[in-house]
Amino acid sequence: MLKFIAIKAQAGLTGFESPASDYKMLGLSLDKLLIDHPSATYVGLASGESMIDAGIFDGDLLIIDRSVSTNHGDVIVANLNGVFVCKQIDKYQQRLLSSSQSHQSYEIRESDDFQIEGVVIRSIRLHRKLNLELLN
Repeated sequence: MLKFIAIKAQAGLTGFESPASDYKMLGLSLDKLLIDHPSATYVGLASGESMIDAGIFDGDLLIIDRSVSTNHGDVIVANLNGVFVCKQIDKYQQRLLSSSQSHQSYEIRESDDFQIEGVVIRSIRLHRKLNLELLN
């Protein structure tokens, strides 16, 4: 069972009183907290720097929901010509947008093999690399 400490930790804080006396034992499940539709959700690993202005960095975990409708401006995971990409969708102009000045948008053409795999509903920053051996 995870311990929940009901404080907001400010990143610029130089010191604070120990919150240990305020924690509560809760039946806190990260699955229940972060995943709305378990049977339609999967987790991916972000690769590259094209979405950094959207707050998604190389190595972040992506929680991707296949059951929600894709709206204009959503961050999605898609299969584009056999390559999985994480981009923002421009439904009006049929483009995939990067969230970085160093990456250009991509216009989806009729000749493309394009399939939306789901909407990124959450991303989780990993401050240490994930031990992928634990997944096997």
